[in-house]
Amino acid sequence: MSQPTVTVKVKLFAAYQEAYGESELILTLPRGTPVAMVGNRLQGEHPELSQWQHLTRYGINLQFVNPDTVLEDGDEVVLIPPVSGG
Repeated sequence: MSQPTVTVKVKLFAAYQEAYGESELILTLPRGTPVAMVGNRLQGEHPELSQWQHLTRYGINLQFVNPDTVLEDGDEVVLIPPVSGG
């Protein structure tokens, strides 16, 4: 029996968007996955992003959330690293 999963849309900004060359990803994750694991996965795939690990803010469905907030099927996730202005 396979483990139930959730599918989420991940909107990428700044360094995350540069690393992937895309503005969004669709990920399928195990049910019960906290939003911080999305960041961990992306940083694992693109190690240059690990410098933002402790500075990234997480949002689900247009609201900022704690990193341990559990994802639900269909959520829209945003990862927002610090952005320097000029």
